[in-house]
Amino acid sequence: MDVLVIGAGVCGLTTGICLAEAGLSVTIRTAAPPERTTSVAAGAVWGLVRVGPPDRVLDWGRTGLEVLSKLAAEPDTGVRMASGKEVSRTRLEPHYWTELLPGLRMCETSELPDGFTSGWHYTAPVATMPVYLNYLRARLERAGGRLEVSPVRSLAEQAGAAPVVVNCSGVRARDLVPDPAVVPVRGQVVIAANPGLEEFFINRDEEPPWITYMFPHGDTVLLGGTNEEGNWDEEPKPFIAERIVAHCAAIDPRLRGVTILGHRVGLRPCRPEVRLESEPFGSVFPSGPPQGVLWHNYGHGGAGISLSWGCAAAITAALM
Repeated sequence: MDVLVIGAGVCGLTTGICLAEAGLSVTIRTAAPPERTTSVAAGAVWGLVRVGPPDRVLDWGRTGLEVLSKLAAEPDTGVRMASGKEVSRTRLEPHYWTELLPGLRMCETSELPDGFTSGWHYTAPVATMPVYLNYLRARLERAGGRLEVSPVRSLAEQAGAAPVVVNCSGVRARDLVPDPAVVPVRGQVVIAANPGLEEFFINRDEEPPWITYMFPHGDTVLLGGTNEEGNWDEEPKPFIAERIVAHCAAIDPRLRGVTILGHRVGLRPCRPEVRLESEPFGSVFPSGPPQGVLWHNYGHGGAGISLSWGCAAAITAALM
């Protein structure tokens, strides 16, 4: 084994794929299979949300936008190009990172729901996460990578397991590293039968811990959501689900009385800045020299899907 990757969310899988396709022998070790990671609860439209620093984020995000746009043209990836809008009841300017979206334009007043005064419309890659995660796992295995469901209790225990260890543990990095700068931001969403929505919708009003968004995925629609900082609870709460549906239905009446198909909760791994860096790691003797290298790749906030390919490419380039 050349590389051990810790974590099988979207960042861990993507890192494993890039390294395996570069010719390295890769094993991913994870406490839960991909379909039970935080990544499955994502919306998931390309966007650089709750993440920094801006300069590095733009670079990684540009790579992610290019790769995801190409995947949207391939069958069975779960990725497609979708159009939609972000709106607000107050005047807002587009995010700094929307400069990467060539088709972005400001909304006409007639395009805005009642009560909203500004917004922008654009087209970007959107992933149906259960399908996308299955695609990533299959691609990893086609490249010769392996996935082991085995909890990692400490980084020190992995020293010597491989010459290179990549820490993609997401919010668990808070205890695993440990890194107190990592904070969970709980997101709960509702999966419902789609009554006819074709475009995604994101309300950018500042109303923590609530945020309203709708992401249609064919016959289903993902409704959100929450931004509960510091909340580690991964169990869906019925009263929160009811409020999510009510908030969405207040904007789009087609969602009134919608059939509920499921619930998901994810813990966004938020940090002031993404940690993408390496350090010497492990030794044969307690006082001996390091025998390997440890790469950290976590703290992607609400932009894991968007940044995963760029961060994985950076690690691969450094190792090859």
